[in-house]
Amino acid sequence: MLRKYLFLLILVLVGNIAFSQSKLVTWDAPLGTVLNKDFTVKVRQPGGEWKVLSTYLIKVDEVRETKHHIEDASMVTFDFMGTVEVAVTYNKGKVNTAKVRPLSYDIPFQIVDNTVIFSLDCPRNLSVEVNGDIFHNLHLFANKPEENVPDKNDPDVIYYGPGIHEVDNGELKVPSGKTVYLAGGAVLMGRVLIENVNDVKLIGRGIIDHSIKKGIWIANSQNVYVEGIVTTQCGTGGSNNVTIRNVKSISYYGWGDGMNVLASNNVLFDGVFCRNSDDCTTVYGTRLGFEGGCSNITMRNSTLWADVAHPIFIGIHGNSNKPEVLENLNYINIDILDHQEKQLDYQGCMAINAGDNNLIRKVRFENIRVEDFRHGQLINLRIFYNEKYCSAPGRGIEDVLFKNISYSGKNAELSVIEGYNEERQVKNVRFENLRINDRLIYDEMSDKPAWYKTSDMARIYVGAHTEGIVFLDSSSAMADGH
Repeated sequence: MLRKYLFLLILVLVGNIAFSQSKLVTWDAPLGTVLNKDFTVKVRQPGGEWKVLSTYLIKVDEVRETKHHIEDASMVTFDFMGTVEVAVTYNKGKVNTAKVRPLSYDIPFQIVDNTVIFSLDCPRNLSVEVNGDIFHNLHLFANKPEENVPDKNDPDVIYYGPGIHEVDNGELKVPSGKTVYLAGGAVLMGRVLIENVNDVKLIGRGIIDHSIKKGIWIANSQNVYVEGIVTTQCGTGGSNNVTIRNVKSISYYGWGDGMNVLASNNVLFDGVFCRNSDDCTTVYGTRLGFEGGCSNITMRNSTLWADVAHPIFIGIHGNSNKPEVLENLNYINIDILDHQEKQLDYQGCMAINAGDNNLIRKVRFENIRVEDFRHGQLINLRIFYNEKYCSAPGRGIEDVLFKNISYSGKNAELSVIEGYNEERQVKNVRFENLRINDRLIYDEMSDKPAWYKTSDMARIYVGAHTEGIVFLDSSSAMADGH
């Protein structure tokens, strides 16, 4: 009898633990929000009731030849813990093919009639694409549940509950010491300006409407934390100690850079998603009234999709009269879904273009997976004098590590590594475990003709005024002490 009682108690406890670790939170879009009917999206815990998600209209930029075309895409968002099942029904016709990206997540799915069905067991920021259409796709943002939701009655909290919210003059200026909370189901019709303040938070599961340019702008501020918001852009200038976590940036208009960093230090991007109509993320020195170099900038666990220009771009802007340094820049565990740029001067999934007497050093690209992009280069490291944007060439690019970089595809043009003159060189660039279409590229590879440069095997042009460009595999890197 005692054993039976203990057995039943264990079953109850295990059931309670499993229940406590399972959670699904959804929100309805507020009345008046513009939705998109291309998809019907449902989500449920295994065996539970399906919940229909509100599918928001968002806009993206498609470049055809040299012309920009604004296209209507879709977006859903929800929170969960444990495991959920997702059903994405395509309402415009038959599903012949589908993709759930990033491909590196290797999410299995089924196609049943016109519905794509898959499961998730951890938070993901995804693109669901039907019949090869990347411009009318579904952006699916599955978050972990919120922790420590602020009290709406706290005088230091600016609280926006579900609904559409207008702000005076289209701009919410956040005072020091305040927390702005956008609840799930909240849509803010205005920019959030964090300027000349300190100790500020902007958190929640709400949305800054897709029509709002420069949705989040952090300027000359200290100790800023932004988490969970969907917006158009999230720029940081002249600031220190900034963390941007699980923020989604989608833009469609000209100069729609995603997450710029200008003249700032100690900036962390963690788990962000950027699909932008210009560079996804940049690091610059002096620019737009912000002055100084940059140090300790990290982006990790993130997804980048450049409908125009670069996924990652470093170094073109600075102060030629008072030369600056951009250093300790880290890009770790990143999926690059697309890169589209026909202008040869502005290509490169991972691009460092030193201008304005900038010295760029100690840059790390690690565990980066690049899917087959539409048009551009994998890598572009140049010291150049671009008279359109610079008043001088850069001083140098030094100590750059590319570790565990993979590219799968056929559309990449010739990559470039090139200095400017004997005084302005690209030095000490190290490739460890570079894989092109699953082929490991390294100096001692057996199938490289003796008269080839290793860079030829990777279709990387290494030009003049460069030194210390090496390609290693894991074993040779370890033997070399790295």
